[in-house]
Amino acid sequence: MDKLPCRFLSPPRLIIAKQFLRFGTVGFVGFLFDAGTIYASKAWVGLYIAGIIAYVVAATVTWWLNRQWTFHGLGGGGSVIKQWAAFMSANFVGFIVNRGIYMLLITFNAFCAAHPVFAVMGGIPAGMIFNFNLSRRIVFRSTGR
Repeated sequence: MDKLPCRFLSPPRLIIAKQFLRFGTVGFVGFLFDAGTIYASKAWVGLYIAGIIAYVVAATVTWWLNRQWTFHGLGGGGSVIKQWAAFMSANFVGFIVNRGIYMLLITFNAFCAAHPVFAVMGGIPAGMIFNFNLSRRIVFRSTGR
């Protein structure tokens, strides 16, 4: 029974599935940093700026964790700063979608403005698959593909 998934998934697809599960786990950690940063900074800078700061913090944390765990050993050879910049660039559209939903929710939904963690959660599904594919294909690609 434990070999059942192997019948349906080729070895390359199993690797992608494993990476996707790890990416999702890292994304959850990123969510914690994202929401935590918003709550820690909203009193000083407001919800809009806190949302932007939090995204940069969370994206940096997820880049580092994906580099160390999800895509370990892939995308190497360049400088760490260039890889971080590539990650941020590759995920820019995800940022626009994610923070766009966040901004709309905190602007037009009083509940989300009072509890911004729900606005953060609103943007997650929109960017996850897109960000996974760009991270995998651009930032952490193996040189053999």
